[in-house]
Amino acid sequence: MLNGFDFVLLFLAAIGAGFVNALAGGGTLITFPTLIALGVPAVAANITNTVALCPGFFGATLAQKNDLRGQRGRMALFLPVAALGGILGGVLLLKTSEKLFQSLVPFLILLASGLLALQGPLRSWLARRAGRGTGILDTNNILEFTTRAPTSTTHPVPQRWAALPVGLAAVYGGYFGAGMSVIVLAVLGLVLDDTLTRLNALKQSIAFSVNIAAAILFIFSGQIVWTAALVMAVGALLGGSLGGRLAGRIKPSLLRWVVVTIGLLVGVIYLVRLYL
Repeated sequence: MLNGFDFVLLFLAAIGAGFVNALAGGGTLITFPTLIALGVPAVAANITNTVALCPGFFGATLAQKNDLRGQRGRMALFLPVAALGGILGGVLLLKTSEKLFQSLVPFLILLASGLLALQGPLRSWLARRAGRGTGILDTNNILEFTTRAPTSTTHPVPQRWAALPVGLAAVYGGYFGAGMSVIVLAVLGLVLDDTLTRLNALKQSIAFSVNIAAAILFIFSGQIVWTAALVMAVGALLGGSLGGRLAGRIKPSLLRWVVVTIGLLVGVIYLVRLYL
């Protein structure tokens, strides 16, 4: 049974998660272990965490809405795919036994930490790639983008090619979530010729679509710890809104490596507990 101090701890963890999700990603690596440490079963903790962090994703997406202008066609393609993937991932989670999920937790956390560690090099590569092209979206055709400069080294690539990997990343996101944004951003960067800021805003909207779809499914699961979810939701919304407004002003690398370090430590601890 959670007490007053537990709720304060969850509130602070959710603020931190919403903040780092907006700036660097990996907020689940803060809130999910916190829930487990407070005695919430692993599957219920993951479900509660997904529901609770939805406002944070919404706040971050809303804060970057200006960077979504001109991307309506992309959103029409990717958001339904993301929602479907989130639902499928959620169904897989509900079909996973508590014992099996507990055995997967260390590996999921370590995988998410590894993906988050790759985010810095990925963003640097995407920034260099964006600097070589001046591509913009052809709003008359949601399946392709065109380039403005005839000297650009990029070639038109069907956007629908990204639908499958985005969908697979969404399934993973509906199942666990941490590190999903790294996969989505990598896929978008490979297929779309645009600035990193605009791609990041699109990634935020995709992540929100995945989370809200999975959360709606989880509402009917009977496994949400509602008191914890509501407290965390308020914290995540505050943290996500703040992080979204500060995007571009704060260098996210320090936050990212702090979260990666926490994730690795927690993953190793869980791994040791699993086999001892």
